[in-house]
Amino acid sequence: MSLRSPIPGQAHHKVKREESSFLGKLGGTLARKKKAKEVSDLQEEGKNAINSPMSPSPIDINPEDTLLEENEERTMIDPNSKEGTKFKELVKVLIDWINEVLVEERIIVKSLEEDLYDGQVLQKLLEKLACRKLNVAEVTQSEIGQKQKLQTVLETVNDLLRPHGWTIKWNVDSIHGKNLVAILHLLVALAMHFRAPIRLPEHATVQVVVVRKREGLLQTAHVTEELTTTTEMMMGRFERDAFDTLFDHAPDKLSVVKKSLITFVNKHLNKLNLEVTELETQFADGVYLVLLMGLLEDYFVPLYNFYLTPENFEQKVHNVSFAFELMQDGGLKKPKARPEDIVNLDLKSTLRVLYNLFTKYKNFE
Repeated sequence: MSLRSPIPGQAHHKVKREESSFLGKLGGTLARKKKAKEVSDLQEEGKNAINSPMSPSPIDINPEDTLLEENEERTMIDPNSKEGTKFKELVKVLIDWINEVLVEERIIVKSLEEDLYDGQVLQKLLEKLACRKLNVAEVTQSEIGQKQKLQTVLETVNDLLRPHGWTIKWNVDSIHGKNLVAILHLLVALAMHFRAPIRLPEHATVQVVVVRKREGLLQTAHVTEELTTTTEMMMGRFERDAFDTLFDHAPDKLSVVKKSLITFVNKHLNKLNLEVTELETQFADGVYLVLLMGLLEDYFVPLYNFYLTPENFEQKVHNVSFAFELMQDGGLKKPKARPEDIVNLDLKSTLRVLYNLFTKYKNFE
């Protein structure tokens, strides 16, 4: 649109009317442009803050994540961090575990963010793990209904975990908002609490970008979020016993206990011309545990029941699990340790299992 000078001779009131009409339209247009520019500037400010030279790497963010109220903050995962080996392994292990638990429900999870946010899968998972039915609607399409279901599910989870020392790092809004960090914290806690037969990668971390609004300006910070520690530390939240005290406060006595256990197991394994010198490693594949149980209970274990030369983690877990079954058949309680802990060379777990055998069979010739 081009502007022309008024034509001489036109009525003064007509010029005024046209000016008034034109300025009104122009004012509305400028107001809309100004508002659009403010939103655009704010979004650009958010991108610039995150993509600033102080940031380790550029972050491609949703413009909505920069439209914050004063003192509000939002977090997002650095996309480059998602490519980390341990992070990807953690996500895969948890997805495979959920699908295994819910196989009878014919539920297949492909994305933790997209499949868990509405509470439906979390409800089914918790019901299966805890062997209890939750009083919630089966299917909810509305956001209010989904959040109500999540509230019930998470309250149940929190009641289970809090007494065991877990820090609650999730809530209804973070899960429903598809916050992957919160979802991972929740699943790791559930897997550890219910002793899932899986091996979580230790010391898995992710880089998180925190965006805050302070005095009208966006501020960013990069934080390393720890998703897992060691298996021993995560499992240690639930129970401490004499071995914990031994490890923490009496390492000199620990060596005495190890020598006693080595003497005990060799007393029986020597009958098969086998000898143990390292408790940490020689029971990790489960073979010696199976053979030891056969010797202690005086029967031959058919070779087709276990892997005599296990080649991978799964076969080793099979062997240790089978040895645990033989222990229970012999009248022992189910070991507190997980088969995965033994395979992962967790000395404390190995000592607990062997000490239980020693206590029952120490006078057995």
